[in-house]
Amino acid sequence: MVDIIIGSVPPPGPPVNKPGPPGGAIEAEILNVREPRKRRIDPEGDDRRKQFRQDPAGARVLTVLIPNAMTLPKDLDGKNYKVMLRFMKK
Repeated sequence: MVDIIIGSVPPPGPPVNKPGPPGGAIEAEILNVREPRKRRIDPEGDDRRKQFRQDPAGARVLTVLIPNAMTLPKDLDGKNYKVMLRFMKK
């Protein structure tokens, strides 16, 4: 008996739909780098934001894209996790 399978071979590399090892490195793409938020005051002199937050002086805001969200922790929250970045040239 011969089994005939129609389809394609999965691409090499880590599985796309399985989470990676906990605490491991996650690859991301930098989409944008911008200056930190500035305080905005409306014409009446009130701060327009509902919750005031002061960004540190000299800070930069990075927008990153994680191509495989399955590698992220299920309970991802800014209160529960700290992010460590390592930059490598392409």
